Formats: sequence, C-alpha cells, structure tokens
Amino acid sequence: MLTYHVLYPVNQEPQPGTMSVAIPDILSRRFAHGATLALALALAACAGQQAQTPSPSAVPEEFSRSGDIPAPERWWTAFADPALDTLVDTALAANLDLRATYERLRQARALEDRAAAGLFPAVNATAGAARSETGVETVDAFSGGLRVSYEVDLWGRIRAQADAESLRAQATEADYRAASLALAGELAQTWFALLEQRAQRQLGQAQLQTNEDVLAVIEARFARGLSGSADVLRQRQLVVASREELLVVTARIEVLEHQLALLLGEAPIQARIPAGTAPPSPPPLPATGVPAELVQRRPDIQSAHLQLRAADADLAAAISARFPRLTLSGAYTSAAEEADALFDEWLGNLAGNLVLPLIDGGQRRAEVERNRALRAERFYQYSQATLVAFREVEDALVQEQQQRQRIQSLQQQIELADSTYKQLRMQYLNGAVSYIEVLNALQDRQRLRRTLITARRQLLDARVDLYRALAGGFVTEREEAGDT
Repeated sequence: MLTYHVLYPVNQEPQPGTMSVAIPDILSRRFAHGATLALALALAACAGQQAQTPSPSAVPEEFSRSGDIPAPERWWTAFADPALDTLVDTALAANLDLRATYERLRQARALEDRAAAGLFPAVNATAGAARSETGVETVDAFSGGLRVSYEVDLWGRIRAQADAESLRAQATEADYRAASLALAGELAQTWFALLEQRAQRQLGQAQLQTNEDVLAVIEARFARGLSGSADVLRQRQLVVASREELLVVTARIEVLEHQLALLLGEAPIQARIPAGTAPPSPPPLPATGVPAELVQRRPDIQSAHLQLRAADADLAAAISARFPRLTLSGAYTSAAEEADALFDEWLGNLAGNLVLPLIDGGQRRAEVERNRALRAERFYQYSQATLVAFREVEDALVQEQQQRQRIQSLQQQIELADSTYKQLRMQYLNGAVSYIEVLNALQDRQRLRRTLITARRQLLDARVDLYRALAGGFVTEREEAGDT
C-alpha cells in the first residue's frame, strides 16, 4: 500500500490527507474522483513509501546557553565518579522495573512477528483415522494431506497491520531506552542526595563539637559570675538541637540507602552501598546542540513519533477493511482403507473466496472514525512531547545558572557570618554585647554552611536534569545480549 507524507506544524492537527492518504481510501471514490486518484498516485510516486519525519514549525533555532564539549552517550560518566558508574551499571542490569519494561518490549516484538505472519500462506498438515462397523464387517478409513490458505492483500490491509505493529515495537524499544535514562537519572540524584546527607552528618558532628566547646566556655564564665544562667540554658538548647539534627540526618541517610537498594534491585538489608561523603563537582556545561536534533535524538519523542505513524497505519488498515477480501485455499489429500495404501492416490483442489462487505450497521465506518481520532490524539501527544523536551532543557539551564549564582552568594554570606561571629564572640567575652547576639551569629553561621551543602547538591541535580533532557537513547547490555 502506497502512502504519501508531508511535513506539518507542531501546533496544527493534520487534516485528512495532509499526513497520509491510503490508496484504498482513494479507490473508494475513484469513479467519482478520478483526478484525485491521479494526483495521489503522483505524490506517492514522488515521496515513495518511506514516511518523512514531521518537522515542527515552532522549533527554536538554538537554546539559550550552550557549552563546547558534547555530553557522552552515557552521560553519568562525565561526573568522573567511579562509585556512580558502578551503581548505574548495576541498576541497568538488575532493576526490576526496567526488567519488566524489557519484557514489554519482547511482547511487542512478538506481536510484530504475529502480524507479519499474515503476509504468508498458512500451511497445515492433516491426518485422520476412523473405524466403522456395519454389523457384518469392520471398515477402516485413513486420511492425510496438506491444506493451504492465503488472503491476498489486495488493498494493503495486512501490510498496514504489520507495519503498525512494527512501529509499535520500535516505540516500545524507545520507551525502554527512555526508562533506562530515567533510571540512571533517578539513581544519580539519589546518590548525590546520599552524599549530601553524609556531608551534612559530618558537618553536624563538627558543629556539635563546636557547640559543646562553646557551652564549656559559657559554663566556666557562669561559674565565675561572668555570664548569666540564661546564656548557659540557651547554649545547652543549641547543643540538644544539634544532636537532634544529627538524628534526623542519620534517618535520611538510611532512607536514601534503602532507595538506592530498591533501584539496584536488592533488599535494603542486603544492599552494598559505596562509602563516600564528598559529592563530585559538576563538569563543564555540555554542548546543548540544535533543538531540531533533540527531536530526533530523545527516545521519548521518538516513541511519540512512532506511535503517531503506527496510528496512521492503523487508519489505513481500517479503511482497507471496507473493501472486498480475496482468500485462496487449497488442499492436497489422500484417503484409503488401509494405512499402506494411504499415499497411493492424491486429490488436489484450489478455491477462491471473495467477500464483499455490504451491511454491517456502520461498524467499519465507526472503526475508521475511531482510528482518525486516535491518529489526531497521537499527533497532539507527539507535539506536546516535543514542546516539553524544549522546556526541560531550558528549565535545567536556568536552574543551573541560578544555583551557581546562589552558591556564590552563600559563600559570600558565610565569609561575612564567620567575621561577624568572631567579632561578636570577642565582644561578648569582653562584656560589650549580650550572648543572644553571639548565639544568633553562631546559628546563622552553621545554617549557612548546611545550606551551602544542599545548594551544591541541587546544582548537581540541575546538571542531571540537563543531561537527561539532552540525552539520546543508548543500547543497554541487555539489548545487546538479548537477555531476559
């Protein structure tokens, strides 16, 4: 079945005939619209059977920012973190959700093979044996032979169905690769969150020690009558709060380790989580490339496009179902009363069966309309996926830029907070200021340091989001090996 395809904008639904016109749809009106058929055949001859990739008109020429070095296909390796590399490789091989997604891919490929089987004749071997008694004698009957049936694909219905399943299988493969990318991104962000909390615990322990040392100084001053009891109580409260914060951080660490274990396909008790407290530094900003290339590269957009083409093929098959069907059948059989003589004589026959749908209560017409609506739905889903991809890249670029500026601001605030605390502490020891001012300065200083660790982790998250937004699918080891 020949179809012609043209380009259409991202925000405009394809009208009937603008994306594809099936030859059976034209043949149904050929006696009334001969010119239309001639034009369609000419377009089909020019465009061929290969569908062109839709080219959205709303594609921007470039992204707002870009680096110079392209991101690697396995983008997580850009962080130069061996522990992260090991974790991602383990998750891609053992994550149970990803394995389930791969099984859906195997199902889709089996459906593709099943649909393609309709393009070939069906051949069956038959064999039978019977015994009958008439009261006088016993008669045995043996039979055997071959039966062949084949539907001639006059209007391309079977081919369209096979094409639709093939496209859906390719879309499922793209979904699997998108799931692999999502798993790598989730694992990377969970790993960075774990490193952040470990760094927070390390910082919290140092801050607790500092607060206990300050408490010892204040208690000594209180013993000499240089400080009031309220100063001691306030500092003791800060020490208790520091210990409570360590408990919260420790709980977060354990929860994040459990999340990593789940991503690795392991039970929390059995998981071996690597050690480490220092998050890596973000690599240089990658080259964002041309937005039009992103449409071709991202597996989720590829999946949406393939689903659109599959819906187009389903529509062609639904239109073809309204036309006559020609089925050929043949048989080559032998029958005898004795098994030794079964294949001495053969009988062959060939028959053709033409079925023309006349009245079906509008069932086939309704199926055509359903597939038209489904094709329009797939078009809008593809358009939306394209726009979302552009937004995700720009969001990640904005977030990274904002986080870098925020980190610079926090570093400046920490320098000022350190100087403020040192001066107030000296003034307090000299009796120039109250302890409440020192306490506020100490709490601000410690809070800013904790916030800086979180901000650096958020910067890593923004980079992961950018890599995921720019990444194309990669072939996993499971696909290469064909494992289950």
